[in-house]
Amino acid sequence: MKIIAKTGNEAMAEAMRQINPDVCAAYPITPATEVMQIFAGFVNDGLVKTELMMVESEHSAMSACMGATAAGARTMTSTSSQGLAFMYEMLYIAAGYRLPIVIAEVNRALSGPINIHCDHGDTMGARDTGWIQLFSENAQEAYDNLIQAIRIAEHPDVQLPAWTSTDGFIISHGMENMEVYPDEAVQKFIKEFQPSFTLLNNQQPLTVGAADLQDFYFEHRRAAAEGMRHAKRVIQEIGREFGQTFGRSYGLFDTLELDDAEVALVAMGSTAGTARMAVKNLRQRGVKAGLLKLRVFRPFPAEELAQALKHVPNVAVMDRSDGFNAQSAPLATELKTAFFDAGLKPKVIDYIYGLGGRDIHFTELEQIMEKTLQAPEPGDLDSRVVYWGVRE
Repeated sequence: MKIIAKTGNEAMAEAMRQINPDVCAAYPITPATEVMQIFAGFVNDGLVKTELMMVESEHSAMSACMGATAAGARTMTSTSSQGLAFMYEMLYIAAGYRLPIVIAEVNRALSGPINIHCDHGDTMGARDTGWIQLFSENAQEAYDNLIQAIRIAEHPDVQLPAWTSTDGFIISHGMENMEVYPDEAVQKFIKEFQPSFTLLNNQQPLTVGAADLQDFYFEHRRAAAEGMRHAKRVIQEIGREFGQTFGRSYGLFDTLELDDAEVALVAMGSTAGTARMAVKNLRQRGVKAGLLKLRVFRPFPAEELAQALKHVPNVAVMDRSDGFNAQSAPLATELKTAFFDAGLKPKVIDYIYGLGGRDIHFTELEQIMEKTLQAPEPGDLDSRVVYWGVRE
């Protein structure tokens, strides 16, 4: 292993080089453009065997990825924001056909108005398409998650597409030290792709893309849901194996100072790194604060989260996207459902923050946890959902 300074985009492009997919189809979009720009250089220099297909749109990129995967190729792409939204139609089909495509996704706000900076609205908009979703705190996790995503998606008990996301510009263009593993070790870890089916096998003919009406559609969708249920176990197994191989283990989420916490902050992505400082500072002031950093949003680890937070009376949920007319934004809605099913009733306040890339400082996270700790039991929607940092 070697330590080197890389941006999040460079880290994901490096992981793609080491994975060496058979096919990559892509159409560039900020702030994910650089991932494919770097990878295209690897293709041009002969460092990978990948068939790189530059198509006319993100919709076409996912269509090409689906065709390649159905033919038995290990396939990847990269996109962001409106690009992911342009893929939405095909995302459902890829999951329904059980095609283990992997996306290096860079979180960016959706238009309108046009914005090129980070929030999680793009991936949250696709949260029910049937794709596995891994969030990364930094460049190291972006690199590690993308390598693991290949194994997770291709696992015979899962066979579903997956993406690893990073926060646009915060991680994608921010440079930091990280460990890069030897090429041969990565190849040994991901193993050779063994597709569950291939359109090119004339000894086992099959149909992909036919009409699937009242007779079988329900069963096929149920089977995909079962693959997502299996994914929770598989993600943890592969995370442990990754730790045994490379010295850095992964689970569904990480915790900090949570055992005796009286207030917990739940966050995803780069904000979790900022929250670590906030928790440390509050602890020094005698406030029993804790952090739960969620790594896996799909499949949503409801039972595990309820168990980890069952003793915490006050929970601040950081949502970098909005649910608009829902009861809460996406993360808080899922978490409150998990609490309800577990028979728990902590005080939960949803903080919608950082939309369009607006920054949040660790001192603000300290204020949020103190505000949650001191706030009365929420009585209406206005007190349960707080737009933090917006000028009103």
